[in-house]
Amino acid sequence: VRRVFDLAADPAAINEHCATDAALAPLVARRPGLRVPGAWDGFELAIRAILGQQITVGAARNLAAKLVATYGEQVDDPVAAGLGLTRAFPTPDRLMGRDIAALGMPRSRGNALEALARTVAADATIFTPRADLESAIAALKALPGVGEWTAQYIALRELREPDAFPQGDVALQRAMATADGLRPTAAKLLARAEAWRPWRAYAAQHLWAGDAAQISTTTASRGTRTDADEQRAA
Repeated sequence: VRRVFDLAADPAAINEHCATDAALAPLVARRPGLRVPGAWDGFELAIRAILGQQITVGAARNLAAKLVATYGEQVDDPVAAGLGLTRAFPTPDRLMGRDIAALGMPRSRGNALEALARTVAADATIFTPRADLESAIAALKALPGVGEWTAQYIALRELREPDAFPQGDVALQRAMATADGLRPTAAKLLARAEAWRPWRAYAAQHLWAGDAAQISTTTASRGTRTDADEQRAA
């Protein structure tokens, strides 16, 4: 529970550092004490991250629901059933040798998920903290279907790396756009984030929260549900 809810963090020290940056200061003021949410299981997080590559949060959630409904083990518990929880997320062995792409995704992505399941089944220690962020990212990027963004995201939420930063994330780039709407490239955003070390994961969380709030405010009058709404719901 401490790991998932980031209870070991020192918000005061993190806030003090982040608030020295002009872009982050108003975000920190709005959400002092904002923490980085963790994940219950590294394999589940990795599967969901890969499912979400290049599609909306809502579409990724629908695919995850199909995956669980098709391959998840049934949960026979009246309390869980009362909450609408009928299946557990599939373990690696339940995804091995499956035609996952048949659920509605590119064949290459389905193959990557199945290969990831085989890899994790062979080594259950894959999603454990490493000596440093660089070695953690290198180990994660060696996994099937895991690129830079996915590796940084897993390091941020599962390995609890406080300086992980997925610079290729569209929402982060949008949050740091100039007044005329020009978004920084991944390389430029990474360079800009140097000032946020060693708390880039918290800077990212503030930017995500600020971006979602801004989009919701802008679109509320239109009565439409945005992907930022979907992301918060997820």
